[in-house]
Amino acid sequence: MDLVEEIRNLATGNLSPDKFVVEVLISGNKIPRRVLITIDGDHGITIDDCADLSRKLSKEFDDRALFGEENYMLEVSTPGVDQPLKLKRQYYKNTGRNLKVKVQELFVEGKLKEVTEDRIVLVQEIGSGKKKEIKEKEISFSEIEKAFVMVSFK
Repeated sequence: MDLVEEIRNLATGNLSPDKFVVEVLISGNKIPRRVLITIDGDHGITIDDCADLSRKLSKEFDDRALFGEENYMLEVSTPGVDQPLKLKRQYYKNTGRNLKVKVQELFVEGKLKEVTEDRIVLVQEIGSGKKKEIKEKEISFSEIEKAFVMVSFK
C-alpha cells in the first residue's frame, strides 16, 4: 500500500459515515513534507471536524512513524468553492444547486436535478419571460471533464 492510500484509509477510519475523504496530496521531497487532506460531508463539514481529524491523524502518524524522523506539515481542509467536484458523492450532496459542467470544451449550466450511478440531470432555463423554456440535459459521468458548484449571492 502506498503512502497516499494509507493516509486515505487512516483518515476514512477516523471519520463518521456521513463524512468522506475527497483527496490526499503529499508534497514532493521538500522538508517538511506537506500533507493536505480534503474532506467533505453529506451534510457539510465544520472547522471542528477538520481540527478533530487533524489531531487524530497527527497522533496516528507519529505513533506509526509514518514519516520516520522526517518532519511533516498536516493540513485538513474542505474543498473550496473554486474546486471542482471529484466524487459522485459530492454530486449527490449538491442536488438542487446550480452547476457549471465542462463537457467536450463546452460549459453547460443548470440546476442539478438528479444523480444516478452513471449520469447527472441538469435543468436549464433558456430564454426569458413568455419565451422561457425549461429543458433537461442528461450528462454521463464519462463525458464530464470538470464540474463546479455555482455560488449565488442573491
